[in-house]
Amino acid sequence: MKPGRKPLTKTEFEALSEFRFQIRRFERFSEDIVQTFGITPLQYLLLLHIKGYPGREFATVGELAQRLQAKPHGVVALVTRAEERGRVELRQNDADKRRVEIHLLPEGEQVLTRLAELHRSELLSLGSVFSIPNIHT
Repeated sequence: MKPGRKPLTKTEFEALSEFRFQIRRFERFSEDIVQTFGITPLQYLLLLHIKGYPGREFATVGELAQRLQAKPHGVVALVTRAEERGRVELRQNDADKRRVEIHLLPEGEQVLTRLAELHRSELLSLGSVFSIPNIHT
């Protein structure tokens, strides 16, 4: 504990416990629902982070590695599997030929949209636990 800081109270421990419980509950929901669509939780997150990358409709391996908190070579393997299943495609950047963009294909977009709608509903049910900006029905 840092000098000058008060020890955690029982109420704070309860709040932290509830927060972690609800995060895990949501993760478990996500794990179960994505598998019913025949993809893994990481594949869902890959599609989500491509579609949700700020300001554009693609992402790079490095950007996805950061968002997934993964090593770039692991992301390359994940992208390769998604590409083999017809969910994403790689394109060379027009301005910088060394840069590879990862774009969603219609199959990836369709799976992502259906799963994201289910996730949104689950998140809205947790509204009393989390403050969730920009998520609407």
